[in-house]
Amino acid sequence: MEFLYEFPSLGRKTLSGMKQAVDETFKGFSRAYGEQLENFFDPLLRFLIWFEKLLEATPWPVILLVVGGLAWLGSRSWKITAGSVLAFIAIGVLDMWEDTMATLAIISVATLLCIAIGIPLGILMSRSDRAQGIITPILDVMQTIPSFVYLIPVVMLLGIGKVPGLLAVCIYAIPPIVRLTNLGIRLVDKDVLEAADAFGTSPWQKLWGVQVPLALPNIFAGINQTIMMALSMVVIASMIGVKGLGVPVLRAISNQYLALGLMNGLAIVALAIIFDRVSQTYGKRLQAYRNGGK
Repeated sequence: MEFLYEFPSLGRKTLSGMKQAVDETFKGFSRAYGEQLENFFDPLLRFLIWFEKLLEATPWPVILLVVGGLAWLGSRSWKITAGSVLAFIAIGVLDMWEDTMATLAIISVATLLCIAIGIPLGILMSRSDRAQGIITPILDVMQTIPSFVYLIPVVMLLGIGKVPGLLAVCIYAIPPIVRLTNLGIRLVDKDVLEAADAFGTSPWQKLWGVQVPLALPNIFAGINQTIMMALSMVVIASMIGVKGLGVPVLRAISNQYLALGLMNGLAIVALAIIFDRVSQTYGKRLQAYRNGGK
């Protein structure tokens, strides 16, 4: 009867041997190719450092003008624009400006990287059921595996620093843009595609002239979700050497500083709300344009 209550498992010696084999294999790979990987990501590191220094060195009135301009271009709403500018003014008054600029730098670079990789992957999935069958389980793993788990191999390969943090953010944040790009292209009306074929368009022309423009609302929804998920990784990324608003939050957790954690946490929330409102409003405008509205 004991068999029914205790699930049969491999012995401790066998399990220990398996785990040790995996650890030694990965350590060997890290020793053999770690330096090459660091050299490969060096241009990305240089760009991230340059962009962060650029934001930190830019006078704050210029940053406010840029934020207000981008918010207006995206939303065409005075309320959202004024709210975005006021949120950044509050961040500066509460002495969180430099940390916010560092956070903006890594979120911006991570979002650009996710867009550059995610949209082509989404297009590939939309054009091939086989590719979709292969990529979808990988995206499932990326979205559900605890972030601390994939931090282990990233840190083992690249050490502590900005690039490992950036990669961790991208791994966590890229699935939505891939999925929604794929979904948006697959949802394009078949009658529209048949009309495009009737006019003699090539597959490339049909993709970029018909499918991608009609899928833009979904693609921007994916970008919106990617930005939200990237911001949610700020605190975890700070654990492996990424500057920004996550560092004070982590320090507040370690030392039980309620005010410090609350202020920096609300700054992250403010950034998330700004990005969310602007990108959502822009997506709705694209949707209205597609439906013949203003």
